[in-house]
Amino acid sequence: MSDKIITKVLIIGSGPAGYTAAIYAARANLKPHLVSGLEPGGQLSITTDVENYPGFGDVIQGPWLMEQMKKQAEKVGTVIHNDLIMKVDIKSRPFISKSDSGLTFESDTIIISSGAQARWLNIESEKKFTGHGISACATCDGFFFKDKEVAVIGGGNSAVEEALFLTNFASKVTLIHRRDSLRAEKILQKRLFNNPKIKILWNKKVKEFIGTENPNNLEKIILEDTQNQTESEIIVPGVFIAIGHDPATSLFKNKIEMDKENYIITKPDSTATNVKGVFAAGDVKDKVYRQAVTAAGLGCMAALEAEKFLAEKN
Repeated sequence: MSDKIITKVLIIGSGPAGYTAAIYAARANLKPHLVSGLEPGGQLSITTDVENYPGFGDVIQGPWLMEQMKKQAEKVGTVIHNDLIMKVDIKSRPFISKSDSGLTFESDTIIISSGAQARWLNIESEKKFTGHGISACATCDGFFFKDKEVAVIGGGNSAVEEALFLTNFASKVTLIHRRDSLRAEKILQKRLFNNPKIKILWNKKVKEFIGTENPNNLEKIILEDTQNQTESEIIVPGVFIAIGHDPATSLFKNKIEMDKENYIITKPDSTATNVKGVFAAGDVKDKVYRQAVTAAGLGCMAALEAEKFLAEKN
């Protein structure tokens, strides 16, 4: 028999956006329920050193920061479920959401904060050095490679933007692309080609990442030529994978307004979606900044907007 939970606010997802929304909703006495999803803590749960979250004089660890947010959300009254929402019905209120464990949530509002995942190359050695030389966020980790040589994998706007950004820190940036031309906007390409710190390797794909063990530290990349299959290597302590992100929004496909990349569209300066009572916060709607602090800010906005919506409804 499935259990039914009736709540004013259901929060789907548990990164900085979800936990912050939970803190604000709980402090407004809305007694929110949060379903943490597949990756409790979101992308920060696999991030090692965090140096750009305000309020900490020393470098902190991503998983620790998420654990603190979770504790704070629970302390102020959020009920957290380590579960996964599998199905939602948002045609009419109350909204019905069903979880993997058999719970049914009946809610007046929903805050979607299920995040986005960086696309990875999915080669065996990649996971070993993720957080130990391999990153998917130059804004987060570029500073750690001051005066060192780094590589960027990709050929679209995000890859070119990351490469350009990294020239602020790195002594040299090598952009590795599997084709002989970039997909990035022409104005970005022009800036890239004109930057003396950037070198481009065309028609190359990553075959393997190699480095030390205990501790794991990246040392070099083995590349394969996409035309003649010859191998080469590049010695770098840092690599940034920039082949795109996928927002975790499949649950709401054809139920809520999204753009062509499946990011949820919200009203200007708001987290409100085109469905009244449904709000979106964090990387499900933000493909520009993708930072923990901006996600937290959007989580705060979503909770305040949900509170206002509930007050006007009653």
